[in-house]
Amino acid sequence: MSDPTLDFTGLRALFINCTLTRSPGISNTQGLVDASASIMAEHGVAVDIVRAVDHDIAPGVWPDMRDHGWSVDEWPGIFEKVLAAHILVLAGPIWLGDNSSMMKKIHERLYGGSHLLNDAGQYLYYGRVGGCLITGNEDGVKHCAQNVLYTLQHIGYTIPPQADAGWIGEIGPGPSFLDPGSGGPDNDFTKRNTTFMTWNLMHFARMLRDGGGVPAHGNDRRGWDAGSRFDLPNPEYR
Repeated sequence: MSDPTLDFTGLRALFINCTLTRSPGISNTQGLVDASASIMAEHGVAVDIVRAVDHDIAPGVWPDMRDHGWSVDEWPGIFEKVLAAHILVLAGPIWLGDNSSMMKKIHERLYGGSHLLNDAGQYLYYGRVGGCLITGNEDGVKHCAQNVLYTLQHIGYTIPPQADAGWIGEIGPGPSFLDPGSGGPDNDFTKRNTTFMTWNLMHFARMLRDGGGVPAHGNDRRGWDAGSRFDLPNPEYR
């Protein structure tokens, strides 16, 4: 790693695995997570991996659901990792052609923090990059990725080009990604897309970090609330 442009020391990444299988059970999604995370770690990125189903995460759309009637909610601890990360990758399986229920729950909990603001008055997730990994043995990789990436960009994440990757086996009952004979870990299309996604996330995260994030002019919520309209045409003055 003598090339300084390939050293991403100082960046942090968080992978949230939205499998429905609790640890220590085998998660096929984790196979793709490990492939991407290993590239990041090799180039200096500090990587955290959370298997969401191992945690008692309350449903809801607030930062801490203990303030809204739930006796237990482990999301606030995970949310601290979200806020510490320059890169967020949501990973999960396909069920009934769609994202898992755990993936949907993570979307909702991320949305619960989207009203918060950073020091520049922007929504809190500005200046961070997001991507996704999808696995399954039924149709739906692109549909699931669209849902994840739309969610992330809507709440403020920057989505680099080619920020998704996935693997899909033969339609119907059949081997999953890590099953013997599946061909998943050796699939060139999946390996290429996973690699491209990983590098694009690292490149864009460093660009945003080194550039001070997304410029705040025109997206400053505090400024908007104070009356600034950032050159929006006002029909009253025509």
